[in-house]
Amino acid sequence: MKYGDKLIRMEGVIVAVKDGAIDVDLMGRLGFISVPKRMVISEGELKVGQTVAWNMSFLEQKSTEINDKYFNNLTVREARRLEILRQYNEEE
Repeated sequence: MKYGDKLIRMEGVIVAVKDGAIDVDLMGRLGFISVPKRMVISEGELKVGQTVAWNMSFLEQKSTEINDKYFNNLTVREARRLEILRQYNEEE
């Protein structure tokens, strides 16, 4: 990493609790994030409406090269999803 780390405190509100993850709306209209439950430190049950906070830093691009393996997996997954949608629409 070329730049020094600058920790930024982020906060958000839990908007969905799933089997293995929580969905959080970031405060300040900064977006949305889905986080695995195993990454959440909690003293009790996680519930919709609770506020969560964490420290983040800026993302830094590691390489200008495209990760072909990951990109191909995404492409195949999207093609499958579109095929399922097409089949579903034809059935109606």
